[in-house]
Amino acid sequence: MKLLFQLYCTFFRIGGLTFGGGLTMLPMLKYELSEKKDWVTEDELLDYYAIGQCTPGIIAVNTSTFVGYKMKGIPGAIAATLGMISPSLLIISVLALFLSQIIDNPIMIHALAGIRVVVCALLLNTVITLAKKSFVSPLCVGIAIVVFLLALFTPVPTILLIIVSGALGVILQKTGKLKLDKEGHAKS
Repeated sequence: MKLLFQLYCTFFRIGGLTFGGGLTMLPMLKYELSEKKDWVTEDELLDYYAIGQCTPGIIAVNTSTFVGYKMKGIPGAIAATLGMISPSLLIISVLALFLSQIIDNPIMIHALAGIRVVVCALLLNTVITLAKKSFVSPLCVGIAIVVFLLALFTPVPTILLIIVSGALGVILQKTGKLKLDKEGHAKS
């Protein structure tokens, strides 16, 4: 019961103190879950995060559900998920009461502009963190560049790019062209 409460409180804090959505939460998730609590390794967290991006729903909620499930099964998944969504529900409920009164307030407009800048910095941090862990070989870098260009300049659906990239990774690993150790690092 104590661990369920800890899961709820930890994810409540993460959900309540990060702005900008799931992509900006990665640094705080890493700090809280890998460094401070030692509930998951950084590699596990990045795997949960990647799966959370590929599955339907909100990345942060999916990631919290995976971590909660790892820690305490279905009750842990429920506690972590409720912890992650509770702050948003509370904040949205309170803001809805006062939104018409504060929406044109110059202080609020400037505060939101400042928050946008911080969200951009956190997104850049997330991209750099994921790139360091994902670009494990020149082949992976090549795949990333091709997928990026296809996503940017063609109407190919993102889900198709994800599925094809995943399948390509499996094929390359099975044929021996991409050799990774258990942590996902390139073997010589």
